[in-house]
Amino acid sequence: MKIVIKSFIMALKGAIAVNTERCKGCGVCVVQCPTGVIALNKNVNTKGYNYLYMANPVACTGCTNCATVCPDACITVYRVKI
Repeated sequence: MKIVIKSFIMALKGAIAVNTERCKGCGVCVVQCPTGVIALNKNVNTKGYNYLYMANPVACTGCTNCATVCPDACITVYRVKI
């Protein structure tokens, strides 16, 4: 009997949604992003904080590192298989 094991590598495409009014601009998520997708905006929210945005949305893999380390839970990650 011959056993064949196929391995598939799934590519993921991701995007994030940020609650800009809750974001304090701490930058913890920026450091944790393995692909350098996110950065702090030069603009500020109503509380005076520089908030997070996707500087390079094409490179996002949806890894969820940013949402996991966010102390204010203001990042939602979406991902699809491609």
